[in-house]
Amino acid sequence: MRLTWKERVRAALLGAAVASGVTTLILILVEATNVLLPADTKFGIVFDAGSSHTSLFVYRWPADKENDTGVVSQALACQAKGPGISSYASSPEQAGESLRGCLEEALALIPEAQHQGTPTFLGATAGMRLLSQKNSSQAANIFAAVTEVLGQAPVDFWGAELLAGQDEGALGWITINYVLGLLVKYSFSGEWIRPLEGTLVGALDMGGASAQITFVPGVPILDKSTEATFRLYGFEHRVYTHSHLCFGRDQMLLRLLAQLVQSSPAPRVRHPCYHSGYQGTLSLAPVFESPCVHATVPPDLTQNLTVEGTGNPRACISAIQELFNFSSCEGRENCTFNGVYQPPVQGTFYAFSSFYYTFHFLNLTSGQPLATANATVWEFCQKPWRLVEAAWPGQERWLRDYCASGLYILTLLLDGYGFSKETWSSIEFRKQAGGTDVGWTLGYMLNLTSMIPAEAPTQWRAQSYSVWTAGVVFMVLTLVAVLAAAAVQLLWPQD
Repeated sequence: MRLTWKERVRAALLGAAVASGVTTLILILVEATNVLLPADTKFGIVFDAGSSHTSLFVYRWPADKENDTGVVSQALACQAKGPGISSYASSPEQAGESLRGCLEEALALIPEAQHQGTPTFLGATAGMRLLSQKNSSQAANIFAAVTEVLGQAPVDFWGAELLAGQDEGALGWITINYVLGLLVKYSFSGEWIRPLEGTLVGALDMGGASAQITFVPGVPILDKSTEATFRLYGFEHRVYTHSHLCFGRDQMLLRLLAQLVQSSPAPRVRHPCYHSGYQGTLSLAPVFESPCVHATVPPDLTQNLTVEGTGNPRACISAIQELFNFSSCEGRENCTFNGVYQPPVQGTFYAFSSFYYTFHFLNLTSGQPLATANATVWEFCQKPWRLVEAAWPGQERWLRDYCASGLYILTLLLDGYGFSKETWSSIEFRKQAGGTDVGWTLGYMLNLTSMIPAEAPTQWRAQSYSVWTAGVVFMVLTLVAVLAAAAVQLLWPQD
């Protein structure tokens, strides 16, 4: 039977559609290659409960990790209102409430669908370490209060605990070297590589109650109690680290004042580290209630103390040096102060926290030589109080302590840690590096991410651009042929 023109055209169009469709299918299946889609982003929250205040940090990293350690960056920094949680010893519930503001800010940043899977941790440092020594039940009540608040939050709460001083120092070292790209780098060839040996920097941290020093020494670490080891990006690191409790800025100031009270006729103290012309009234009780103060307690702690400044930097240094026990290291090699073992410092160091804040105020964070730093601090100490108040209005709360803090930092770094005129230039005073706040929290999150199972990157099928273009063309031709065949069937009149 002979085909009509309508049937011939329809058959030709359907044949073209089949041929074009088969070609498209071949292009999709034969020329496709495996590619990796971008991995999901994960988040983590860390509370740094320091002695003077509490800070929250939100970090993010890709779920696909390199050598079992996530590539972490800072997404948020928030300082909680009020003092550190150790200050709420008499009302522990307020310690938990003080965290809510920053927690709400963090949850607003993280996608709601990821709240339940966001690991959250609170680490308390030297302020709580001191409270635990003084009154362990009060410390336990504070931990219970913050645990209740964070445990009820829609996050994966890992716990609130006391961070050991050694951990605080070591994790700060990780943070510095990570943000500087010294632990791992992304090469031009698209690979993660470890930088050259000898480029790692040391970390100098000073909080309100303790000071930490951490670095890779050039000699073996003889005292293993001062050695920290950890594995990051497939490589093992060994560092010297020590936390000097009671040598933080705030506790140093209390110890210094208690020492001056002991040597002065009550109730008036002449303070060489306060500016001449300064006069203030202080309560004795907070000074002698600190576990760091071992001086004889005055008979009446309810009385107030009148403090007069004399602006004498030489006498201030002498008073500060009495806070250290340097004689315990006489005749001992690799000893810093108070009988503590420490190898000689070497390499570049980053000094942050109170190191930075004090020297930033004194305009000494631009790599000035030691002579300039000394002269600047002495000049500031000798300024009359009225001129200091006029130059920095609205900062009276902190102004009186910058002289003592500046001279204390010089004493700690030079007489304590062993830096010299020659090695002073190796210290860089920084608050941030690479857009990230420097402290122990990022180092903790880096270690934390190695405990979170890595998710395999999603695989998909993809073509090169030319093959993809050809596939699209043949797919369009197939569709046109099918539509044309349908039109012929419906619209062509019967022969």
